[in-house]
Amino acid sequence: MKDWFLGLSALEHVYFWLGVVATVFLIVQIIILCCTSFGGDVDIDGDGDIDVDSDSGVSIFTVKSITAFLAVGGWAGLLTCAVASDKLQWISVFVAVIAGAAAMAVVVFAMRAMLKLQCNGAVQHEKLVGKQATVYVSVPAQRSGRGKITLTAQGRFLELDAMTDDGEKIAVDETVEIISTENECAVVKRFTEQAAEIPTEATPSESETVEQ
Repeated sequence: MKDWFLGLSALEHVYFWLGVVATVFLIVQIIILCCTSFGGDVDIDGDGDIDVDSDSGVSIFTVKSITAFLAVGGWAGLLTCAVASDKLQWISVFVAVIAGAAAMAVVVFAMRAMLKLQCNGAVQHEKLVGKQATVYVSVPAQRSGRGKITLTAQGRFLELDAMTDDGEKIAVDETVEIISTENECAVVKRFTEQAAEIPTEATPSESETVEQ
């Protein structure tokens, strides 16, 4: 390994160190992306933007895409130098650029897909009106504070801030109904089941006769 490293040319050393540094940086970014989880504080287009693609909302030249360009381009250039003759070492530059550009395109496509999924997965609060929920943190009376409610809607388990116009605090585990939403906060009221309708008495059938 040592002999191989010492036998590298100046150009191969450049490719090697570009590949190593960029790969380590790329791995760190992937770990951070996984830890922040998809819908959290994932930074898609705010990390060193240079040229913004306004149609997609995702920047083309970001730290992630440039890192992928350098990592893949570095290793592709080093591999090309290893298989090409001394007179054809210059070809490695073109191979490195093409491979890096392809990696950058993959990253941009992946970021666009993630952004699309994130938008499609946004909760549509206006469609929660009329839904029943369970109080998770007690809701103070007359909008004097906010509590929390939980419910299953739109194919997922949701936890939302909640407030109420009721004159009394709504305690934990009570069932409430969402009557409106304001700034992603649900306005709720106590849920009361409608009283069962009392069936009307049947009228005497026409066949019945009055006793004389």
